[in-house]
Amino acid sequence: MKKLKILMAASECVPFAKEGGLADVVGVLPKHLERLGHDVRVVMPRYYKVDREKYGLKQLPGILVVPMGIIGEQYCGVWEGRLPGSDVPVYFLEHQGYYGRDGLYEVDNVGFLDNDNRFIFLSRAAMELPKMIGFTPDIIHAHDWHTAAVPLFLNTLYRDDPRFARSASVLTVHNMQHQGNFYEGAMDVLGVGWEHFTFLGLEKDGEVNLLKGGIYHATALNTVSEGYAREMQTPEYGWGLDGVVRERAADLVGILNGVDYDDWNPESDPFIAANYSAADLAGKRLCKRDLQRAFGLQERDDVPLFGLVSRLVKQKGIDVFAEAIPRILALDLQVVMLGAGEPWAHFYFGDIMAAHPERFAIRVGYDNPLAHRIEAGADFFLMPSAFEPCGLNQMYSLRYGTLPVVRATGGLDDSVENFDEARLAGTGFKFWSLDAGALFDTVGWAVHTWYHRKDAMARLIANAMAKRFTWEEAAAKYEELYRRALRRRFGTKG
Repeated sequence: MKKLKILMAASECVPFAKEGGLADVVGVLPKHLERLGHDVRVVMPRYYKVDREKYGLKQLPGILVVPMGIIGEQYCGVWEGRLPGSDVPVYFLEHQGYYGRDGLYEVDNVGFLDNDNRFIFLSRAAMELPKMIGFTPDIIHAHDWHTAAVPLFLNTLYRDDPRFARSASVLTVHNMQHQGNFYEGAMDVLGVGWEHFTFLGLEKDGEVNLLKGGIYHATALNTVSEGYAREMQTPEYGWGLDGVVRERAADLVGILNGVDYDDWNPESDPFIAANYSAADLAGKRLCKRDLQRAFGLQERDDVPLFGLVSRLVKQKGIDVFAEAIPRILALDLQVVMLGAGEPWAHFYFGDIMAAHPERFAIRVGYDNPLAHRIEAGADFFLMPSAFEPCGLNQMYSLRYGTLPVVRATGGLDDSVENFDEARLAGTGFKFWSLDAGALFDTVGWAVHTWYHRKDAMARLIANAMAKRFTWEEAAAKYEELYRRALRRRFGTKG
């Protein structure tokens, strides 16, 4: 079967630059596609946080010329590196005016006013780069609104370009809430012609909507769980584009993200107090004590400990958790929390910690080693998300024998099996209604199980630790998606 040439265009990629789960996918998926024999390349901005020396980047000869419609031609340097642990090339676009600043998309929760130009540039540069590096892609894989103009360009400005004569596009939607809405003048920067500024094209509510254009023009579409693929076709989760997604439903699939078990493995994790396995959980008890010490809580084995690692924003259900936490803390339990986000949450949960220092503690910020310690040391992991396209922490939690307590939405619903008390089956605890009462009841259910059903807890932990969500499996599904896109575009086997 033909090996594919794949160009992946994205705004972020671990370990170079990360704001969310998009970066994790782009940083891992290409390596597993490479292991399947495919030639995969990644293109992204060279934000100034990307250290050229640290990652051994080398500048390619020449300058990349990028047409930008009414703005005219823009120029950038291109630096080449490798995804760590692979031979996958990563091409970094260096443009000081667009990327030489703090933050990927915003500073102090305020988006950059020129984000339209910054990411139209990224999409157009992704189309120009193959000429510079002598690469003829079979698949151009765009991610989220930041590169959603790539399928649009392929179908319009580059339709007759010989380099793309046998190319198909795939668009992965990681989060429907963020769509790339800009003033209508962005049409003149895109340069594709105002005939595309219509209800059946880029126009939405009098603005340019880049994600909408990408959904219409991509050869094939996917999102990061089967559950979210269904949800994004509904008004509740479609953020005004549910009708557009329903029109493309035949070309949409859900592919659950995988977990990098080299990084998230309690048997070898260097960040935790003691390693452990499903066969020997003694180390998990030591991790619990370590976590209690780290957060200044009483070191108790006889109380269930709940962990939460999250962005403190409404999408993650933080407002629901805030409403429920006074009642939750009336139960005999402890809660530790790590994250940052909306300022009100920092102050509110800080006040909760001051009022209940023996039961609750929060650390504001992002701390990867501490996140590992929470996964290993907690008995339960909370994820009360309003929506969750995929989610990774619930998968990490399963591997660490830390039972997830989740709202049944998107990837959380797909990856966590609800506790069945009669059959002693399941891997966690789920609730459906997005309200404080449902969250409290489910936490209470988990607490009751911890205290009174030790047999059930042992079975749930064993079930959880046996689960695997591998990138090998996900990469095979992406390979099939690529071949499906080629068949759809060209009527061939791909």
